[in-house]
Amino acid sequence: MSPLSVLAVVPVYNHGEAIGAVVHSLRGHGLPVLLVDDGSEPGCAAVLDQLAAAEPAQIRVERLAVNQGKGGAMMAGLRLALALGYSHALQIDADGQHEAADVPRFLALAQAHPRHFICGCPIYDESVPKARLYGRYATHIWVWINTLSMELRDSMCGFRIYPLAPTVALIDSVQIGRRMDFDVEIAVRLIWRGVRVINQPTRVSYPSDGISHFRALHDNVLISWMHTRLFFGMLPRLPLLLWRRFSK
Repeated sequence: MSPLSVLAVVPVYNHGEAIGAVVHSLRGHGLPVLLVDDGSEPGCAAVLDQLAAAEPAQIRVERLAVNQGKGGAMMAGLRLALALGYSHALQIDADGQHEAADVPRFLALAQAHPRHFICGCPIYDESVPKARLYGRYATHIWVWINTLSMELRDSMCGFRIYPLAPTVALIDSVQIGRRMDFDVEIAVRLIWRGVRVINQPTRVSYPSDGISHFRALHDNVLISWMHTRLFFGMLPRLPLLLWRRFSK
């Protein structure tokens, strides 16, 4: 089996205090890193430039002139990763909430199943905001409805590995949410296209001094509208999804 070529793609928006530790952890696992600066303020931008200057062959900054949201930053990073010749991209959040020590588990699964989408399944500690935790279950139910499957255990986890060829083909052909709706929508649409999922349990924490860009009202409206669009997109796919479900 040929080795994977994996690039860590990290969308960054004003996470200057946390991003250094995230990059250090990724480099500790031997991964090259692409930092997508999503219109950060000058202080954070300077931190990213310093990180890249320390290891220019392994750390790269892709700078977006205007903030495009997490989804917009990820799509820019995924397209660049494929253009640079990588086969897979590992996505991880810039705020340090994901357990980078689990990176080898994700990589091992991708190596064994290179055509699969490897998605984190969070194991939370007591730091998780209860409103955020309970709110995720509504999304889980909608995803199970819209895929007619419980194959994907948690569509909101931003710690995952994408096979780049089918993923970039998807984002180049369909309009996908560019903000906090991105993680869910791209996962559902990959399943619609026949990409299989493997769920990898991983610890998630919410640092007390962490920066969250989740806007409760605005992003919940975006996510609700996304679920509605996906539901009506699922209906014409219903025969194919049913066939897949019962032919396994």
